Order: sequence, then C-alpha cells, then structure tokens
Amino acid sequence: MDDLDRAILNRLQEGFPICERPYARVAEQLGIGEAELLHRLEAMLAHNRLTRFGPMYNAGRMGGGLTLCAMSISDSDFERVARQVNEFPEVAHNYARDHRLNMWFVIATETPGRIPEVLGRIELITGYRVYNMPKKEEFFVGLKFEL
Repeated sequence: MDDLDRAILNRLQEGFPICERPYARVAEQLGIGEAELLHRLEAMLAHNRLTRFGPMYNAGRMGGGLTLCAMSISDSDFERVARQVNEFPEVAHNYARDHRLNMWFVIATETPGRIPEVLGRIELITGYRVYNMPKKEEFFVGLKFEL
C-alpha cells in the first residue's frame, strides 16, 4: 500500500459524497483521475487490502429489521455452517470468535417480522441453534483509522 492508497482510504472514511459522480468528486479532491481511483479500489479489494467497500444502511430507519446473532459450532462443522449461513442474503459481518459462541453475524431484513423466519431457516439448514441478540439501545461511535 503506497501513500496514495492510504490517502484514498483516509478520505473515504470521512464520508462519501451523494452526487451524480461521487468517485469523480473524491478523485478530484485527491488530485487524481476517476479511473485511477476506481482502479486502486478494485486492486485493494482484489489483494484483500479491503474486504468490503460499500454503504452501510440503517435498516431500522428504513423500516427493516436488524439483529446480532451468535451460534456455537463444532470445529469440525465450522466451515460448512459458515458457508450455509453466508448464503443467506440477509447475513452480513460473519466472524469467527474464540468463545463458546464462536460464530457471530448480523441479520438485516426488509421488515422486523422477517427476522424470526430467517433465524428459523438458518437453524433448519445448519442443524444448530441461533442465539438472537437484538439491540436494546443504539450508540453512535465515530471511528476512523488513520493510515
């Protein structure tokens, strides 16, 4: 990662412009062309310097449902269950943890009422219980990693 890649990531952590050509606007702010910005983002994704680049929506404000889930999966079954869970389009942010509850993920649905349906389908397909941990209160923590 060179200085320009760092500058791109630092700039994008500050927000993404809502306009007709947001990449062009960010590129202009960085003093580069839009094509170079896009190329560098694609390269960072391809080389796993970035694992994800995209918006984060507030599902609750949009009328949807959002919940944190955890599962306790045997080591021998972990990869299979991870693949099955990750096939659900409602699942995001699936992580392995060093804990009895060793698989954690977020479910986002179009409506809050769909959460139990998705949890039930995951349990049926995987054969493991899903622990649903809906939020009680939301806190905003501004987080930026200066690179």
